[in-house]
Amino acid sequence: MVFFTVLIIILFAPIVMSKLRIPHIIGMVLAGVVIGPYGLNILERDASFELFGKVGLLYIMFLAGLETDIQNLRQNMRRVGIFGLMTFLVPFVLMYIVSIQILHYSPMASLLLSCIMSTNTLIAYPIVTRYGLQRHQASTISVGATMLSLLISLIVIAAVAGSFQPATPPSSLFPHPSSLTALLSSLTTPSSPFYWVFFALKFIIYCIGSIYLIPIVTRWFLRRYSDSIMQFIFILATMFFNAAVCELIGIEGIFGAFFSGLILNRYIPTLSPLMNRIEFIGNALFIPYFLIGVGMLIDLSPLIGNGSARETSLIFTVLVIVIIGTAGKALAAYLACISLKLPWKDGHLMFGLTSAHAAAAIAIVMIGMRLPMPDGTYLIGDDTLNGVVIMILFTCIISTIVTDHAARSIALDDKEMTKRDNDGDDEKILVPVKYPETCHTLISLAAMMRNPQLERGLIALNVVYDDTDAEVNQQRGRRLLDDVVKQAADMDVKVQTQVRLATNIGNGIKHAFKEFDCSEVIFGVHIHDNSSRVFWGDFAQSVFNGLTRQITIARCVQPLSTLRAFHVAVPSRAEYEPGFHRWIERLSRIATALQTRIIFHGRVESLELIDRYVTARHKSLRAEYVSMPKWHGVVDLMQQVLEDEMLVVVTARQGTVSYKAALEHLPEELTEFYKGRNLMIIFPDQYGPAPDTITFATTQHKEQRSAYQEMIILWHRLKRRWRSKK
Repeated sequence: MVFFTVLIIILFAPIVMSKLRIPHIIGMVLAGVVIGPYGLNILERDASFELFGKVGLLYIMFLAGLETDIQNLRQNMRRVGIFGLMTFLVPFVLMYIVSIQILHYSPMASLLLSCIMSTNTLIAYPIVTRYGLQRHQASTISVGATMLSLLISLIVIAAVAGSFQPATPPSSLFPHPSSLTALLSSLTTPSSPFYWVFFALKFIIYCIGSIYLIPIVTRWFLRRYSDSIMQFIFILATMFFNAAVCELIGIEGIFGAFFSGLILNRYIPTLSPLMNRIEFIGNALFIPYFLIGVGMLIDLSPLIGNGSARETSLIFTVLVIVIIGTAGKALAAYLACISLKLPWKDGHLMFGLTSAHAAAAIAIVMIGMRLPMPDGTYLIGDDTLNGVVIMILFTCIISTIVTDHAARSIALDDKEMTKRDNDGDDEKILVPVKYPETCHTLISLAAMMRNPQLERGLIALNVVYDDTDAEVNQQRGRRLLDDVVKQAADMDVKVQTQVRLATNIGNGIKHAFKEFDCSEVIFGVHIHDNSSRVFWGDFAQSVFNGLTRQITIARCVQPLSTLRAFHVAVPSRAEYEPGFHRWIERLSRIATALQTRIIFHGRVESLELIDRYVTARHKSLRAEYVSMPKWHGVVDLMQQVLEDEMLVVVTARQGTVSYKAALEHLPEELTEFYKGRNLMIIFPDQYGPAPDTITFATTQHKEQRSAYQEMIILWHRLKRRWRSKK
């Protein structure tokens, strides 16, 4: 019944709040107030709420790190540092002055209260996720600044707590003191300078160990085990272990959860079933549990009491804390917005994300309630605790409303710009699938290539020979396409499927391409068997000779998420082809989704135009450019590409602008120097008859005749014409 009650709240809170046009996060918190011990007392805040609540908080921070644009974060490190210091110092200084002058708190209590107001909890981050602004610069800056302010606050709190610990001589703790016991005592006492040296050493070892070990273990596990459930459990276990280790060295576990999210960022693509499962479990269960648990801590009875002096003092304390704390966060956000020359809408979002106080505030208050004063009381009393807890409710409401308004405004502007950019975009991707071992990779690549703003699905095709085994092969194809639909659903990507009978596989693909009005096609590299030893296979060459639209052929021998880099070989004069920008856009989307480097190799003229396009459209892309004056350098490039990298060869059809005779030797070179490695071959859009002018009723191939035969035919035509005139 306890779990049922919580699920009913999680189910109906968004429905009710949407009717009232209020962010549903507020509904979760208010529901916790109503059913909690200070409301109708339907549920107690027992160990399950504490456990699930902490898991939910760790989940929020983990998702924040997981969805952060790493390249954007690197580019905005200076902004993160500036806003992080501002969002810590401005509320800290304001609250300290007000606590001393107006609330008449002691200096130590004022320091503790100032630390509470200088930190924040990303309680409104799910709103940012819902609007798809996780990688927006304001979100990235706010998340980074939150972690920086939290780290500084934890250091200040450790110093405050250390000043309350009595200086106990080692002789009272150990009967026979020694230099070792004295050293251990100095390392565990925050008032000792050696404590901070030891703390810094532990923190550095933790960061270096996490950055070095987690990627190695993750890459090994993802390559070895493809089961989705095992991958999900591994990722969660890594996150919780990192948070636990972080607490062991003296830092809150939320920092460890966020840090592990940053490290695992590039191994969990945004468009992947694993990412979908992580977000689903968190947003459906753990994060709502945390929000309800926060509401259960809030006691509103002093605000609606009989007006006693104590209640009046508490109301005044709450008002001061809410007003000064919120004003400090707002002042920091807008000062940073002005100094960093950001739009005002970004400032609104930064203020909304950094203005809420929840778990960090409660943790700091609990520390203060355990610090004894000389008069027998504690540094933080019950009145301050009630004031802080009530303050949490108001700041959560303010944060969610401001964040929702700012996120909606930014999303609408981005949608209008995207709509203008996408006007006339004919994107529709066809994915022919044949082998179960390659279809999942092809669908993942196609999902990364597509433009999600267009909301167009993929087209998965299975072509079956029209022979005596057609019925059996059709059933096998339907089962394969059912798996494709399931995988696409895990990534929230729509897919349309078709099993097609044809007497020729290549013609079947071309017929489907025309029927669905597709813009491009992506399929796997031919898997050799005893019947065919050619590189392209039986139908691939027929497809790229019969279509003038972009064709991508891919071979992936390891999971896409474990790739470190893409090396793109660009032929000379590729910029003169009509599909030049299309293949750059597709590769940029893949590299951005996988958070990997992409290195373009080609002539300087082509690289300059690629750089100009990438800078304008994909600022966060980790792009590099290497000059390759001669196409023969592709062979050297093949030998330089590592096993966990992918080679991308941009080729051309015969007779087009960028075609060169050296491309004829590409299959032999790939077979000899790049066998069994990660490979992608792209035939760009090129000039030729449009697909709708091709009629498949006419002959697609003409018999090739030699030059001698052509001369004989021409001689006979001239001879007949001369005779007719005579």
